[in-house]
Amino acid sequence: MGDADLVCGVSRLTAPQFIVFDLDGTLIDSRRDLADAANALLVSAGAGPLPEARIGRMVGDGAATLVARAFEASGVAPPPDALERFLTLYDARLLEHTRPYPGIPQVLEALALRGPLAVLTNKPLASTRRILAGLGLARHFPEGAVIGGDGPFPRKPDPSGLQHLTARARVPASSTLLVGDSLVDWRTARAASTPICLARYGFGYEGFPREELAPSDHLIDTPAELLAL
Repeated sequence: MGDADLVCGVSRLTAPQFIVFDLDGTLIDSRRDLADAANALLVSAGAGPLPEARIGRMVGDGAATLVARAFEASGVAPPPDALERFLTLYDARLLEHTRPYPGIPQVLEALALRGPLAVLTNKPLASTRRILAGLGLARHFPEGAVIGGDGPFPRKPDPSGLQHLTARARVPASSTLLVGDSLVDWRTARAASTPICLARYGFGYEGFPREELAPSDHLIDTPAELLAL
């Protein structure tokens, strides 16, 4: 079955009572800022920069994994403080080029009228909150409804964070929808027995193993398609 046969639609999914969003590649396009920070780190360690698209495919499992993948791809050994240096470099350019994907502000406005929303990301919580606030999206996500990768729960694809959010919203897993763009998000939804909608517009979807998709999985090409749910 091809991607064209798997689309979000009213006939394919009971309207969810609770929607949980991934951040990078789903709500926001942060690829350039992440790539600039990673490349600045590589260059400072004597390595050459990597293409932005290649770094984008390394995102999703947290900053430590991104740094490790970048150095592995560069063929240069990382310095002992590579992660700390990356976080400092990224913090300085957190909102230089990062923007919501087209239509995201309007989609969140509409969805917030229908039910609670949350964010589940492997990005550190402080950075997540700064981005949401800086882009005018924070008002849609109450404090307890945002979970970062450095909190009390293991990072995705461990389902603990998603399960905590559904319990907090008092909504069963079957009535929750996880919206993400990567294999990490897909695996998280599978582990939590939660429906998944994958954003093909996100940079994390590049390289997704299409053969893993099932008829019950949903795909969108624009954020506005979420409203059809």
